[in-house]
Amino acid sequence: MTTTVPALHTRTAEGSGLQAVLLDMDGTLVDTEGFWWEVEVEIFAALGHTLDDSWRHVVVGGPMTRSAGFLIEATGADIALADLTGLLNQGFEDRIDHALPLMPGATRLLAELAAQRIPTALVSASHRRIIDRVLTSLGPHHFTLTVAGDEVARTKPHPDPYLLAASGLGVDPARCAVVEDTVTGVAAAEAAGCHVVAVPSVAPIAPAARRTVVNSLEEVNLAFLHSLMAA
Repeated sequence: MTTTVPALHTRTAEGSGLQAVLLDMDGTLVDTEGFWWEVEVEIFAALGHTLDDSWRHVVVGGPMTRSAGFLIEATGADIALADLTGLLNQGFEDRIDHALPLMPGATRLLAELAAQRIPTALVSASHRRIIDRVLTSLGPHHFTLTVAGDEVARTKPHPDPYLLAASGLGVDPARCAVVEDTVTGVAAAEAAGCHVVAVPSVAPIAPAARRTVVNSLEEVNLAFLHSLMAA
């Protein structure tokens, strides 16, 4: 976990039940879920295997070790897990060096949260090396702290990353709004006891208790997040 903004006690969400906003990265703030799949397809093609497009729904949003392990098992490819994760990280980095498109509404939402001094965390299953590269485009000043998938013993769909983020911010998970794009991420946030805004990227997500589904980040603003706590 990396803290990027000091003096957490000065960043508050007074006058509301909302204490903090916790944001996923890939597919939520940056339009990169397709990048990961493209890299996976290319690597396995070089190994002599074709990935079934239906597997994309299995690997999206999960920790890299789980996704990579699934693809090795599904294809029978002759490659070690550690070697594959290294190739995946490098292939992804090469892509974001050329283009890193943000999701519609992401820039405006981050600016609004920062302007209103809402404690905000970036919580991703991606490794630290990837998060730090992406932060150069998102702006590290937008986040009080960041949590990477390789910094927790159990990453999404376990609640650990969101519990760590809430603890680092000194807030109650039940008074945090989480924005996620995958079933895996939603499961992690709900297991942590957070209110969830789901913005589905690859696979559909159904509404549920303490879960609101929207079509785009353009529908999400601070007033909307405050309303989740009131409800």
